[in-house]
Amino acid sequence: MKARVNIKEIKSVNELPNYWTKQDYYKLLEKFGFPEAEKVPENEILEMLRMAITDFEPDESAQILLEYKLADKLNEGQIATLSNEMINDRVAEEYPDPTLHYDLFNINQFLYKAYNGIFPNTEATVLNFDLQLLNDAQTEITNEIIAKALSEALSERSIIKRLYSDQLEGNAPFDDLGNFI
Repeated sequence: MKARVNIKEIKSVNELPNYWTKQDYYKLLEKFGFPEAEKVPENEILEMLRMAITDFEPDESAQILLEYKLADKLNEGQIATLSNEMINDRVAEEYPDPTLHYDLFNINQFLYKAYNGIFPNTEATVLNFDLQLLNDAQTEITNEIIAKALSEALSERSIIKRLYSDQLEGNAPFDDLGNFI
């Protein structure tokens, strides 16, 4: 299958929109022991949460956020290990399960901002592009097709090429693209 990709914009970002909600902030305030969290005005909730977080040690805050967002995907031991590792390591880039990179990135950046840089600053790359399939107009564009089309423009060091070399070559199915695409 042949495709034409027109990359309109590439940008690095330190935050991805819409991951955290106001409801998340209120629930997290409660988890961090803030009294009467529900009474905090909406326009002050994020600032109050960041202050509440810093009353805890960095690894404790990381553990609370990881449990809140990933308790259904990670066990207690994994969460405890990650909460310590993420203080020094870029776990959003290095964690062996790529389906968790999106969550880990957002959790890491939240902690980075709350603790004024104690956690490593990580970046995500956002692509805005057009994709046109040249051979078959009826084919549904899937994450697999997007990954294969974009991989031609990526260096051999890119995370997608490193993690998915067999899939890109057609030797294995794409099962866990997660939020890469």
